[in-house]
Amino acid sequence: MANEDLLKKIISHSKEYGFIFPSSEIYDGLSAVYDYGQNGAELKKNIKEYWWKSMVQLHENIVGIDAAIFMHPKTWEASGHVGAFNDPLIDNRDSKKRYRADVLIEEHREKIQQKIDKEVEKAQKKFGESFDRLQFVATNDRVIGYQQQIDTLNERFVKALNETNLEEIRQIIIDNEIVCPVSGTKNWTEVRQFNLMFDTKIGSVSDEANIIYLRPETAQGIFVNFLNVQKTGRMKIPFGIAQIGKAFRNEIVARQFIFRMREFEQMEMQFFVRPGEEMQWYEYWKAMRLKWHKNLGLGDDKYRYHNHDKLAHYANAAVDIEFDFPMGFKEVEGIHSRTDFDLSQHQKFSGKKMQYFDPELNKSYVPYVIETSIGVDRMFMTVLSSAYKEEKIEEDGRTEERVVLNIPPALAPVKVAILPLVKKDGLSEIAKEIMDDLKFHVICQYEEKDSIGKRYRRQDAIGTPFCVTIDHQTLEDKTVTLRYRDTMIQERVKIEALKALVLEKTDMNNLLKKIFS
Repeated sequence: MANEDLLKKIISHSKEYGFIFPSSEIYDGLSAVYDYGQNGAELKKNIKEYWWKSMVQLHENIVGIDAAIFMHPKTWEASGHVGAFNDPLIDNRDSKKRYRADVLIEEHREKIQQKIDKEVEKAQKKFGESFDRLQFVATNDRVIGYQQQIDTLNERFVKALNETNLEEIRQIIIDNEIVCPVSGTKNWTEVRQFNLMFDTKIGSVSDEANIIYLRPETAQGIFVNFLNVQKTGRMKIPFGIAQIGKAFRNEIVARQFIFRMREFEQMEMQFFVRPGEEMQWYEYWKAMRLKWHKNLGLGDDKYRYHNHDKLAHYANAAVDIEFDFPMGFKEVEGIHSRTDFDLSQHQKFSGKKMQYFDPELNKSYVPYVIETSIGVDRMFMTVLSSAYKEEKIEEDGRTEERVVLNIPPALAPVKVAILPLVKKDGLSEIAKEIMDDLKFHVICQYEEKDSIGKRYRRQDAIGTPFCVTIDHQTLEDKTVTLRYRDTMIQERVKIEALKALVLEKTDMNNLLKKIFS
């Protein structure tokens, strides 16, 4: 299936089965803003729980807060967002479409890398087990040529980004003959910077109103509360502060479904360390966060690290964990060594000391910070895009198709579907008793309508890992049919054993234990 087709199918499936709706759709929607439906809200909640428990509950030296969205405007002056939170934008004169210039270059570079990957793949098929990838990449003329293109492009691109040389960024686009995806032409405007923050006013009288901003990130709410948390929690360095919350960016080039939105949710943790120890903690969190992702079983080969071409003004090291989405490898989480920039800036702008007294060293200092920042919506898309499958199955001598979401059971919106085979003969009453017992522990759905096959298909489509069918045999021996979503295997299970079996297979704690084992 072509990647573009897959993305369209995921978008359609998300709406049809109650995961994601266009916001205010009855008024023709609002660009790059989405609502989470009944199943989407549950999946999103479970993703956040998986992160929160792994960060806060299972680390004795990490605590969580919930800071306000509105903050004093000086916060954003101190952080550098007022003066430097910009995207380089470029327009195509023929299509009238606007793009991020840096993303156009990155996508062009990725296309060259894909050519290398195809050459390697062809050679691997040709030579089989004797294939030596490193030797092939180092000696194949075509691969060497592609790699030289990437290296030359990178050298110019990184230099232009670090110098904020907008003319050179445009020239790179021209020299590499990068075309507009819509018009197919190279008729580009100049590159311009655009600040991404939303601003509004606070106060009841217009003349007295102050300009404030919708926060573009959740991190600053953690930094301004550093001392509050440290003192009230009697925290000792190294320690972390975690937060889940909404952030807002006036993305001009918002596309690719929920990957880039104007209103989104972040899960961030700022880890405060001694100056000089930041790189060892950076490497620790870099490895720990990748382990957290891979623990879901979405496919280890779907992840990779990508070091930043240009470091942000606050960082001395930065890497993205990228996932292979339908539109290619894209960032899902960032790990940054932010030095002491944020706390030092807030100390400077507020006039309040943002220092920690270290009893072991018997001195005060401004801590350094390691940040892990993951987009909830991007994580949602990671799970959804890897879970979506179209399968051909054989049933009763016929070949049928089913669409199934292989969502990890601990994250699935609905854990169990309770399905009486028919509405009569007392089967519904037994089904409701089972439902009334299980619903105190997991999210369940009860369905009586349509044939059992159609009900199975509906549950497959929303990712329900288990279906429980109550039939006439249940009346005789108090067993039910337990159907497994991924394999479609069915087994008879005693009603009294059902709860323990389902809870064991959907328990998030069992998933979390794998990370820390």
